[in-house]
Amino acid sequence: MRVRMLWMRDMLLAVGEGAVKKRRRPRRGEDFKIREAIIKADFWLLWAVSFLGIGAGVTVLNNLAQIGVAFGLENTTLLLTLFSFCNFVGRIGSGAISEHFVRLKMIPRTLWMTFALLVMLMTFILFAFALNGVLYAAIPLLGICYGVLYAIMVPTVSELFGLRHFGLIYSFMGLGNPVGALLFSGTLAGHIYDAEAAKQSSSTCVGPDCFKVTFLVLAGVCGLGAILSIILTVRIRPVYQLLYSGGSFRLPQASGH
Repeated sequence: MRVRMLWMRDMLLAVGEGAVKKRRRPRRGEDFKIREAIIKADFWLLWAVSFLGIGAGVTVLNNLAQIGVAFGLENTTLLLTLFSFCNFVGRIGSGAISEHFVRLKMIPRTLWMTFALLVMLMTFILFAFALNGVLYAAIPLLGICYGVLYAIMVPTVSELFGLRHFGLIYSFMGLGNPVGALLFSGTLAGHIYDAEAAKQSSSTCVGPDCFKVTFLVLAGVCGLGAILSIILTVRIRPVYQLLYSGGSFRLPQASGH
């Protein structure tokens, strides 16, 4: 026991004198390993936001043809074209806008994810009420928001958790897409669509009820995602103030030598 206490004393003295360096966990904005990132609340908040938003968007994308038919359209190719083009616009536009404001005002990029999720919420409510002509107004909005979520997530991951293990961390974030597709598209939308089609004694469902419940649930999903995105934005604001305080990106200075 005495030997152990002497050893601990010598170790503490060595640490205090700098002979032994105590390993410091990375701070937000520095390089994280995947096992260090997954124990952070910011990691799971960002994952949840992307999972909820992208999962809701991919549900519409996967069922776009059935949605068009349910709303009485014979040719749904135009809907897919609109969604794809607006997805591109959302990615390019959000990248440029977020880059401008993050350098000028040090505003976290996740704020734009919040706006996108709120727009998606309103879009799904429009879908649920099945107003005349709603598809041609709502599909472009949804495509833009879907692109915003994807585009913003990429630099946010690098800014919060560094670039050294970016590929692995980003790939883990990307799991939100297939998980969302499985839960919201395959399970939720598929089950409700089949149930409504069975009521019509047909394999093809026609009418607003085919996806009404699905759209209302997805609206709630986007609302939850927006709340989590606001929480994340508030939490990481100091990180962006540190990284962009000089008007451009700079690496945080390590406290150790």
